[in-house]
Amino acid sequence: MQAGKPILYSYFRSSCSWRVRIALALKSIDYETVPVNLVKDGGQQLAIIEYLEETRPTPRLLPLDPKKRCLVRMISDLIASGIQPLQNLSVLQQMGQENRLTWAQKVINSGFNALEQVLQNTAGKYCVGDEVSMADLCLVPQVANAERYKVDLTPYPTIRHINKSLLALEAFQVSHPCRQPDTPPELRA
Repeated sequence: MQAGKPILYSYFRSSCSWRVRIALALKSIDYETVPVNLVKDGGQQLAIIEYLEETRPTPRLLPLDPKKRCLVRMISDLIASGIQPLQNLSVLQQMGQENRLTWAQKVINSGFNALEQVLQNTAGKYCVGDEVSMADLCLVPQVANAERYKVDLTPYPTIRHINKSLLALEAFQVSHPCRQPDTPPELRA
């Protein structure tokens, strides 16, 4: 390991880890991955995207313009706090096996209905204009979760368009869960 090389404690399928991997790739930060199993013993998560933005400000993940910065944080919060936790494994385990898929679809659809309306007013090529932002780092893992839980994305054309544009970027490709060191062989790309 290189001196000073950051270590990312990561779980291949974690939305939180995926957001951080995208940020690291966009900022061209070489890092070491230490896999952790979030299914076993609950795991731990760290909020580091804001830290990366403060310590490695290029490329920017938060716009300089205060209004755009506010929009990015609002969209990020809607996804990372308003949708993702409600379909997280710990919540789904409380729902009972027979209700998990229905619950996940319900909360994702509810969140995506609100998100689609917001993005119709803020989107350019990406969530807020034409620069990749923290909001985009939140969007892609959540769309993948929606697909995993078989949510019909037809009612969300703006979300689908942005997601497609983002998945074409190298940072989003190399950070994808199917390309992580701890990805089970049957889920690898």
